[in-house]
Amino acid sequence: MTVRAVQPHWRPALLGEPAAGTDVRCELCPYRCRIRDGHRGYCQVRRNNGGRLETATFTASVAHLDAIERKPFYHFRPGSKVLTVAGPGCSFRCDYCVNHRLSQYGREEGASWTGEPARPEQLAAAAHAQAAGLALSYAEPSLAPELTLALAEHARPLGVAVVWKSNGFLTPRAVDLVAPVLDAVNIDVKAAEEGPHQRLTGAPLAPVLAAVERFRAAGVWVEVSTPLIPGTSAEPSQLRSIARRLAAIDPALPWHLLRFTPDFRMGAEDPTAPSALAEARSAGAEEGLRFVYVERALGSDGRNTRCPHCAFTVVERDIWETLDNRLADGSCPSCGTDVPGRWETRS
Repeated sequence: MTVRAVQPHWRPALLGEPAAGTDVRCELCPYRCRIRDGHRGYCQVRRNNGGRLETATFTASVAHLDAIERKPFYHFRPGSKVLTVAGPGCSFRCDYCVNHRLSQYGREEGASWTGEPARPEQLAAAAHAQAAGLALSYAEPSLAPELTLALAEHARPLGVAVVWKSNGFLTPRAVDLVAPVLDAVNIDVKAAEEGPHQRLTGAPLAPVLAAVERFRAAGVWVEVSTPLIPGTSAEPSQLRSIARRLAAIDPALPWHLLRFTPDFRMGAEDPTAPSALAEARSAGAEEGLRFVYVERALGSDGRNTRCPHCAFTVVERDIWETLDNRLADGSCPSCGTDVPGRWETRS
């Protein structure tokens, strides 16, 4: 992704609370930064301007037409397209981030972005004309609740879904703010334990798992992704532990295993071997998860959805493309078992 530096477009932000003097407490993520006047929070895209919290994420710096499967979502509107937009910033500092030039804005030399103030009405109209949804991805969408709400205001009356690909690092208050306008969220669970998660991301794990459960309780469709990161989530014992924690939330929670790609500060590491992905997929099933996916390395066998009761192939996929969806009413055509998901697709 090629980016260049531009000046941020600041505008009023939500979830700011007065603190002592002109300080502002940001209630968006669990860091709950207390920001002095003229300074920014840890994310670098929320600032205190004269006692008012402002955001730089009401910005459309990327606008790509993607398959919904690329987010990845496998149980939400299969075969549909989404218009993906992104602003700068992230609440994590993952050493392997392939989008670090965008996500690490304000922290890393060379991290910057192209962009202009987002025009939600135009983006919603474009998504309605070209796709079935609007996605916020590439950087961290949870830093853009203001943009999310504005997009939903224009998109949802048109039948255009609003979805996130997120790290899930939000306060309960922030989840409750955006959940009513989100149709689906794919959340990264990058580790099984607090220590490895903290070392990789700089952040605690518990709020991420809590967000998975809170979004689900609010009626948002949730899928989970885990990249096989060396030293954090690549070992079989680590993956089994993650799978066990997810199965305890819901055995039907779709789990996407993502191949590690060397980048950023982890450029010297090896990419994930297909054999490791196959072993991880088996481990997920053995720990109780019914829908475990690998996008590419295992071919169609890693992508297809099978009925958890009779193993009939109910959704057949190519890379980033649904070839056949046999779940028009959400039930297996072979045995009638319900397969959890949002299977409708707006044409």
